[in-house]
Amino acid sequence: MSAPAPPARLMLKPAQLRLIQQIADHGQLQLAAETVGMTQPAASRMLAEIENLVGAQLFLRQPKGMEPTEIGRTVLRRARVILREMVSMAADVRALREGVGGSLRVGAVTGPAVGYLVSAIREIKQDAPDADITVDVMPSRELLGHLAAGEMDFVLARILPEFDSQDFNILPMRDEKVSFLTRAGHPLSRAPTVTLTELAGQEWIMQSRGAPIREATLAAFADVGLAEPRNIVNSPSLLLTIAYLAQCDAVAPMSEEVAELLIRPPVAAGFAMLQVPHEIRVSAYYLLDLKRRPLSPLAMRLREKLVALSQSPVRDAWQGSPGDAGLPRQR
Repeated sequence: MSAPAPPARLMLKPAQLRLIQQIADHGQLQLAAETVGMTQPAASRMLAEIENLVGAQLFLRQPKGMEPTEIGRTVLRRARVILREMVSMAADVRALREGVGGSLRVGAVTGPAVGYLVSAIREIKQDAPDADITVDVMPSRELLGHLAAGEMDFVLARILPEFDSQDFNILPMRDEKVSFLTRAGHPLSRAPTVTLTELAGQEWIMQSRGAPIREATLAAFADVGLAEPRNIVNSPSLLLTIAYLAQCDAVAPMSEEVAELLIRPPVAAGFAMLQVPHEIRVSAYYLLDLKRRPLSPLAMRLREKLVALSQSPVRDAWQGSPGDAGLPRQR
């Protein structure tokens, strides 16, 4: 009587796969049974069940032990792949649950991206090198649009009236201080103090109208009775702004964190911050995430790091020793 044909879909359980793998590895049913935590009679019955499901003998009983048949070798090859995938799946799930794996997309306006987000991500990556983290730096309107669409896990941005704040979990962070950046050789760069009257006639490169830093800068001129500067190049690009400043005597308003990054080691890109008599502040930004979309463990870890950094003393951006690899230090 011929052996029964195997079913079109052969469904073996993980315990069955582990048993035949151990039989192949040890060559002895008794040793295989002990390895998987079974008695020899139970292992013998399970092997018979497997061979019945497959419709063929998987092992030959030889004097030196059990050796897989040709069909047995085929089943074993697939069994090992499946078991490896199951181990990998368990590791992936564990990494996700512990917040050291998975993917994450966040966004920020420029100041907090430089001031806090870089340091927070570096701390996360020290014990989660396989975490897939994507960062976008863009204006608040674009950030909130991506967040509302469920395309980002959380953002550091300002709240705008066209978005329903009830959709978000909102945590207040900090405001931004505006700094005026020039090339290091600018005629005003060595002055102990530069007034807005002196700056009114300078060439400027600024973000587009409506950008918080530009609006705060123009409001500062208005507050002292000065008309806004007329000689302005408009660009939302930080890279173009840097290139423009490097080639002329223009002035650019930007967040203090970005300005310090450019003038201090290890970047030290040949720029200077003008000293003005009064601080110019931009409205506060917030840490926002969607109420309807719970954060993953990885996102929660990064969020907690950001909150802790934002509550620490003001940081001296990128002022680290060689041993710090450029990590910001507190002051």
